[in-house]
Amino acid sequence: MSNKKAALELGTRPVSKLLVEYALPAIVAMVAMSLYNVVDSIFIGQGVGALAIAGLAITFPFMNLSAAFGAAIGVGASTLLSVKLGQRDYDIANRILGNNVMLNIIVGVIFAAISLLWLDDILLFFGASEATLPYARDYMVIILLGNAVTHLHLGLNAMLRASGKPKEAMYLTVATVVLNAILDPIFIYALDLGIRGAAYATILAQIAALACQWKMFSNKNELVHLEYPKVRLESPIVKGIISIGISPFAMNACACLVVIFINNSLMHYGGDMAVGAYGIANRFAFIFVMVTLGVCQGMQPITGYNFGAQNYNRMLEALKLASIAGTAVCAVGFFFAMVCPRFVASMFTTDESLISHSIVAMQYIMALFIIIGAQMVITNFFQSIGSAKVAIFLSLSRQLLILVPLIFILSQSMGLSGVWLAIPVSDALAAVMAYAMIALYIRRIKKERKF
Repeated sequence: MSNKKAALELGTRPVSKLLVEYALPAIVAMVAMSLYNVVDSIFIGQGVGALAIAGLAITFPFMNLSAAFGAAIGVGASTLLSVKLGQRDYDIANRILGNNVMLNIIVGVIFAAISLLWLDDILLFFGASEATLPYARDYMVIILLGNAVTHLHLGLNAMLRASGKPKEAMYLTVATVVLNAILDPIFIYALDLGIRGAAYATILAQIAALACQWKMFSNKNELVHLEYPKVRLESPIVKGIISIGISPFAMNACACLVVIFINNSLMHYGGDMAVGAYGIANRFAFIFVMVTLGVCQGMQPITGYNFGAQNYNRMLEALKLASIAGTAVCAVGFFFAMVCPRFVASMFTTDESLISHSIVAMQYIMALFIIIGAQMVITNFFQSIGSAKVAIFLSLSRQLLILVPLIFILSQSMGLSGVWLAIPVSDALAAVMAYAMIALYIRRIKKERKF
């Protein structure tokens, strides 16, 4: 299917069918991305040890911070692209693609250079101990050296989805994960590279995927394609990308700050095993979060296109269906966390102390997980229609304005249990705010647009 035909169908085909068509590939892609992390964790935990798992957990804030910059560009550019395709402004669409490429390269290189200069200090600030610092350092040096590749790979995948190529984006992501899973045991065990081997496998797999993406976007027969004179920064487009991308940037940056605070609190009250347990519980929850984000990514081009085309009934129908799907996904995660947490933890480690800590962490972290799906969809909905301020507020309210103060307050009186308890309480409060905001928005738009 050509880009043009796929884009036009966003405004005509049944919303339910479109959501399935766009969300399923995105879900497969996001599950594959989460398995990236899970596979690395399993190989590292089983082959290197419990301290390596704790060291890997220390890298979460780094990965979130890098993702914050990548998401600012990728989500901003893909949302802008969806709106422009809805308006049938195809010249600007190709310029957006060119700006996406340049921004990812520039930001990826600058972020890596600055991080490498102060790597040990940053990791210590993020919660590393003398025992876990070597593992975290070995992993992050290699990941940062390939940071521009990671940014560009994820950015072009977002553009594929927004330009009507969700299946191609899915295939590339799955292929990347499969290649990573093949390379992991070779580099970790056969070449005896330990945790560094997992990082090498990740970057090499992404390089292979990037080569395929570049070839796809070099096809001039496609509506959205690379025109090399347009692969440059243009101030109006950069501002448009950033104005939308500031919301996912804030979300990921806040996630970074929150994980730093959680890691340091866990280190203070529970030590390396508590940090490792958080890493395992987070990796497991991350699978369902990523599936829900896949639903959101499937929703994004539909809501963005129909918002641009002023088809508000179709836009709200996509929101409703995505919210139901997101809730169902998180309900599955809640079930596994409550019913068989030991089985989940045992996949990552054989260390009995770490397993026991992980069971507690999982059941606290996912205690109210069932209400998170719709909250995530609502936040991403506001992103997809360009309402950056609302999306930023919803993200900040959960991660920074509620969770961090709660951790500080509850840990003072309850110690380690207080750190864990703060997470579901903040989930509940943030969900209430999200539901209130979307109800107000729907009421306002129906009154203004009279539909």
